[in-house]
Amino acid sequence: MVSYVNILLYGVGGLVVAGMALLVAFQEKLVYVPVLPGLTKSYAINPSRLRLTYEDIWLRSSDGVRLHAWFIKLFPDCRGPTILFFQENAGNIAHRLEMVRIMLQQLHCNVFMLSYRGYGASDGYPSQHGIIKDAQAALDHLSQRSDIDTSRIVVFGRSLGGAVGSVLTKNNPDKVAALILENTFTSILDMAGVLLPFLKWFIGGSSAKGPKVLNFLVRSPWSTIDVVGQIKQPILFLSGLQDEMVPPSHMQMLYAKAAARNNQCLFVEFPTGMHMDTWMAGGDHYWRTIQQFLEQHAPVQKEDTQNSNDIGAR
Repeated sequence: MVSYVNILLYGVGGLVVAGMALLVAFQEKLVYVPVLPGLTKSYAINPSRLRLTYEDIWLRSSDGVRLHAWFIKLFPDCRGPTILFFQENAGNIAHRLEMVRIMLQQLHCNVFMLSYRGYGASDGYPSQHGIIKDAQAALDHLSQRSDIDTSRIVVFGRSLGGAVGSVLTKNNPDKVAALILENTFTSILDMAGVLLPFLKWFIGGSSAKGPKVLNFLVRSPWSTIDVVGQIKQPILFLSGLQDEMVPPSHMQMLYAKAAARNNQCLFVEFPTGMHMDTWMAGGDHYWRTIQQFLEQHAPVQKEDTQNSNDIGAR
């Protein structure tokens, strides 16, 4: 007769095998969701539908993948801050246009929206290694433009976009003025245990308990917790306390890690903010927080102020 101990061991072993199979076969589909259920990969609308002035941008990442982006300006000669926006893992940039429309109005900025590889009109297939290259291509493009103030490029990332933006900001201390993170996870390793609790003992980040024997199977670990502590630029953390996807404790841990070495970090909570609607739930307080952060860490240059005064005096 098989003992209960053996049955338990077989059951645990079966869970491990099942977890390994899920990770190997479906992990990219869990991390990257370019197409929402019931929708198509193409853009449902473009910025002109919201009466936004924009430019279609086509880029090449360093490995040759063709990428699409929208560069949206408040008005043609806007020299305000330029927000390099990195979206969440699901859907495409068209689904963020309403938020971006309000962002332009509230912050008087330009916004560059990149479609990761495999998303929207961009070619290729998403991966951590590839998306890091995509983000760099977007920043390099902005840094070479003559129609914006390149000293005021600020990276803004929500959820997965925060992981992308953190890596880009760390790698480019001379090109990125500041970083804004909203509802971002510590790592995909930690999120695996949130989404699939039975894997929590076998997969986890640096602070997780257990043997973490399956970590090697995760191809896109996005370990933001290990990146934020190396960022030298100012960081604004925006945390929705009702986030139903990423536990708010992840943002608290990211802030603690960053603030231990960087005295230019600010953590702001929004009590009713959920994963995708913190910008709405936060209301005026949300936009004032970002505006004040930009005024402090991506200020108008004296030369631009003088030029504006000269133009106004004519």
